[in-house]
Amino acid sequence: MGASDFSRLPHIGESLLRKEDYRFLTGAGQYTDDVVLAAQSHAVFVRSPHAHARIERIRTDAARAAPGVLGVFTGADVAADKINGLPCGWLITSTNGAPMKEPPHPILAQGKVRYVGDHVALVVAQTQQQARDAAELVEVDYEALPAVVHVADAAAGTTGAVAGAALHDIAPDNHCFKWAIGDRTAVDAAFADAAHVTRLDLLNNRLIPNAIEPRAVIASYQRANDEYTLYVSNQNPHVERLLMTAFVLGLPEHKVRVIAPDVGGGFGSKIFLYAEDVCLTWAAKKLQRNIKWVADRSESFLCDAHGRDHSSHAEMALDEEGRFLALRVHTDANLGAYLSTFASAVPTILYATLLAGPYRTPLVHVEVDAWFTNTAPVDAYRGAGRPEATYLLERLVSRCAWEMGLEQDELRKRNFITSFPYQTPVALQYDIGDYPACMAQAQQLADVAGFAARRAASTAKGLLRGIGYSSYIEACGIAPSNIAGALGARAGLFECGEVRVHPTGSVTVFTGSHSHGQGHETTFAQVVAARLGIAVESVDIVHGDTGRVPFGMGTYGSRSISVGGAAIMKALDKIETKAKKIAAHLMEASDADIDFANGEFSVRGTDKKIPFAQVALTAYVPHNYPLDKLEPGLNETAFYDPTNFTFPAGTYICEVEIDPATGATRVDRFTAVDDFGTIINPMIVEGQVHGGVAQGIGQALMENCVYERETGQLLTGSFMDYAMPRADDFPDFKLGHVCTPCTHNSLGTKGCGEAGAIGSPPAVINAVLDALRPLGVRDFDMPATPHRVWQAIQQANPSAKT
Repeated sequence: MGASDFSRLPHIGESLLRKEDYRFLTGAGQYTDDVVLAAQSHAVFVRSPHAHARIERIRTDAARAAPGVLGVFTGADVAADKINGLPCGWLITSTNGAPMKEPPHPILAQGKVRYVGDHVALVVAQTQQQARDAAELVEVDYEALPAVVHVADAAAGTTGAVAGAALHDIAPDNHCFKWAIGDRTAVDAAFADAAHVTRLDLLNNRLIPNAIEPRAVIASYQRANDEYTLYVSNQNPHVERLLMTAFVLGLPEHKVRVIAPDVGGGFGSKIFLYAEDVCLTWAAKKLQRNIKWVADRSESFLCDAHGRDHSSHAEMALDEEGRFLALRVHTDANLGAYLSTFASAVPTILYATLLAGPYRTPLVHVEVDAWFTNTAPVDAYRGAGRPEATYLLERLVSRCAWEMGLEQDELRKRNFITSFPYQTPVALQYDIGDYPACMAQAQQLADVAGFAARRAASTAKGLLRGIGYSSYIEACGIAPSNIAGALGARAGLFECGEVRVHPTGSVTVFTGSHSHGQGHETTFAQVVAARLGIAVESVDIVHGDTGRVPFGMGTYGSRSISVGGAAIMKALDKIETKAKKIAAHLMEASDADIDFANGEFSVRGTDKKIPFAQVALTAYVPHNYPLDKLEPGLNETAFYDPTNFTFPAGTYICEVEIDPATGATRVDRFTAVDDFGTIINPMIVEGQVHGGVAQGIGQALMENCVYERETGQLLTGSFMDYAMPRADDFPDFKLGHVCTPCTHNSLGTKGCGEAGAIGSPPAVINAVLDALRPLGVRDFDMPATPHRVWQAIQQANPSAKT
């Protein structure tokens, strides 16, 4: 079945209410902290108060003797049991041919701590309060060392000359790798001949994910069969199990079951294998007890993997008519203290390959230096490299337009790619798209024609108004495995789907994708119901359990429907093929003459037909069955490894209104037009876009993770200091859709979960700068807080001082 045929099926394109919401709205959801096991004990971690220090001595006697304490563990215990460190899942090769520097990442610190919040000791007690009290009794002697916090300091080489500032022996200058893509020589030549060159320096501010549900882990060990069960708030339980068993604990994979029940948001921060997960699994066997750990919000701020944190210099070469000739970028990426699971892929494979954007830029060269700092590890956060690429490119494009005296939309239109497939100069080949159509619809919905009048009305009130554009493209459904492997991936990137048809014709689907708010139980059910011609209510979706699902790579990179859904479609192909043979036998026809549509099998050219449910029952009650040709049952499994990424794209337009007296910035209008290919459930897609746009506006206007430069202390360690957006910070969003179905998966889908967070930050900041340009403000970095905006106004226009 092709994508065009699929899009015309019943249930596809219907805004059905989410099946899973009933249990959430009635309090019947089960999150990790809701799980209570027999004889359950509690864990608390002793964490480093220093950003960088040697551990001179750890005294645990008082803690071990405290009431209710079952065990206290340190790095010495980890070393004695020969537990490996946490692995990085992506190997990057430097430009000199050497592999990236991979320092050990112990699950409990050994010899040194490297960021505030680093794991020093694990205390397990009968109750959580007893564990907390005992943790206070663990005494650690530290020798404080110089800390490097800002990536600019690491990149400047200022820390290399300071004794003790090196985080890891393997990287004395704190440099992890230098990576590049593109033809530098050709790019340099294009710049030499360019009519105009635009240059831009910018920072992409560090973010803290802050999912509603903090991370949580429960580890259980069954001595009778030497098996482990791990309940964890995680986005990809099979990957969690694989990394933990094969690379850290050395356990047989089939002896470990990982269950990720309902998960209250992840945004990438729950993809990774964390030290807490391994520590509890290891300690559960040592203590022969079930152990629970639930992060409090302060721990989440300190220890969840952070996102973004790039410092970049970008240059665009243009001809006299404003057509792009070449792009040149250098980025310094902050990796934090250790290499997290996918950290090395974010500023390289997932970032630089998107810097062509939706534009015909014939030459691109990108160089990335990655650095260790005394901060929490940095890894994938909603968009993972794509927001960083889009922010840089779209800020640069608007700057190009302003410098050349062109409107933001005009320069984009002149450079849009219009013919497909299109091979970019940075590895990716776009299969299909219609970027001018996205722009045209966005301008209509945003009423760009009325902007001048709205600006005049704002001016009359003493306010500044600006409009900002962002035309993004992203690569979703990370693929294919063989190419990803050649680029450094240490795992396959396929997905698995099992379709189990029951005797009554109802269906259970087991998917390796994982839902943590995206509505999989509804969307996947719509796909199956549409294909089999049955009711959506007759389809149940099972995910998040390695004991029930054959295998899977989880959910990230907007891959669920395009990769996980395509695997389910392949399994449905097998179901249909077998079911046609059964139907042919029942109707005494050749299976080549059987058609299947709307839940019925029919013999072509006759009025003979039987319903799907009858075929399902026959498969399990094979009284009249071709047993010589077919096995009983109707259950199929398929794996899908995509042949290319999918490429969602779109144009976002933002209007802001600024009070120059205070710098307060209000998003007055926001329009998002996206091309997600085939849309299964428009309501769910709109919800995903709303959430992504909210996160993107949050980054643009208020969210900012800040460490004290000298000591490495986290200054934004609570919601008192780290501003999260609220509902009244946003206008009603206007959303539109363009559809160019993906050409290489059977659903025609592209993915929608990250687009809002990718396209919105540059649209907001371009709008802010457009409002401030008449005052002489050319640039500043996110977030555009009132103080930063006011300060920019004062510095650019001293007469504006009050």
